[in-house]
Amino acid sequence: MLHFLRVGLFVVICLLSAVLIVGAQQSEDKPYQYKLYGFVRGELYYNNRSNVEGVDGLFYLFPKDVVKDPDGADLNGYPNGSFYTFATRLGLDIKGPDIGAAKATAKIETDFGGTNNLNFVLRIRQIYLRLAWDKGSSLLLGQTWHPMFGEVMPDMLNLATGAPFQPFNRSPQINYQFNKEHFKLTASAIFQHIYLPVGPDGKTETYAKNALLPEFYLGADYRNGGFLIGSGADLLSLKPRTNATVYRVNERVTSLSYELHAKYHRDGLKLSGKTLLALNQTHNTMLGGFGVTSTDSKTGEQQYVAFKHSTTWLNVVVGKKWQTSCFAGYTKNLGTPKPLESVEKVYGTGLNIDRLLTLNLCFSYNVKHWKLGAEYTRSTAWYGKINVADGKVQDPHAAKNNRIETVFMYFF
Repeated sequence: MLHFLRVGLFVVICLLSAVLIVGAQQSEDKPYQYKLYGFVRGELYYNNRSNVEGVDGLFYLFPKDVVKDPDGADLNGYPNGSFYTFATRLGLDIKGPDIGAAKATAKIETDFGGTNNLNFVLRIRQIYLRLAWDKGSSLLLGQTWHPMFGEVMPDMLNLATGAPFQPFNRSPQINYQFNKEHFKLTASAIFQHIYLPVGPDGKTETYAKNALLPEFYLGADYRNGGFLIGSGADLLSLKPRTNATVYRVNERVTSLSYELHAKYHRDGLKLSGKTLLALNQTHNTMLGGFGVTSTDSKTGEQQYVAFKHSTTWLNVVVGKKWQTSCFAGYTKNLGTPKPLESVEKVYGTGLNIDRLLTLNLCFSYNVKHWKLGAEYTRSTAWYGKINVADGKVQDPHAAKNNRIETVFMYFF
């Protein structure tokens, strides 16, 4: 089956290339249209303990476990905070010329949130070409939001936008959409670049590259007025290793995740939510991963199983100029359908967390070109020991963090 999927994907890419070449030859010489956009963003934050986070603390996820020294003091219990402006964003929207019957647009978007060993650097957020036809079809080629992020996301100040409860990922992809009246169908082949899975060699795109198979997403949405409801399924297949010291091995871990989302928007009220059965979604900045179930005594080849996590978030936003937002997110580790070989052979994010709960309250003042806001976040992670019999976490204890963040944004 995997062989036919690879061949089919190759044929699709060849056909797309032919369409672009023929269409470009038929396009009229019309001028381009450009629109520059972006914002200057600054944020000041404080945490009462150490946390799992990214972008030097701006991308907040959840508190670290309690680790006590010989005197009983928590090594992760120290407060921290800072003030940064590198989430400032700059983008360029490009329109035209059309390619045959297709309307052509493109986007180049960047910010300063990339990192190296010394400082923060300019990075790619989105860069893609989109072709849209009058009958409702559109084709996107390039890097943009993962379809699991979708149109339904929390409205909050924190840069993480609801992660690790809300999938958060921008990846290179071939994305096809078909719109017909109130319905939209989405099919995507997704490749990995910046947001990566966790495996035996840490975070790397090698697992996906060696699998020779992109991630696949298929979803459907129904929209009527201010109401939207939809669902989707995501197929991910990785090759954790290609050799086991001496022997070449053929290993693979394949998982299927599901999501259901809905939102309602009318006047100054926005209600939204999403629930997922997530398997091995670490590349989407979620809790999860996989573990070894058995090892061949001769070759060292391993069999794997993905952890299951149930994740749900809800968001209520009231007001426009003066806006209040409430967010609640909950994740539960459902374990694995097969026994694990050992707790040393598991790979992922937060696999020793039984459940995670985050509550967030945000106030903001919004006028043309400006947003000023303050946000309070309370997160509790229940850590414990992984049970090899079912992958669940036993004897959990709580680690709690309180976070305060203030943000200013100037849009242009």
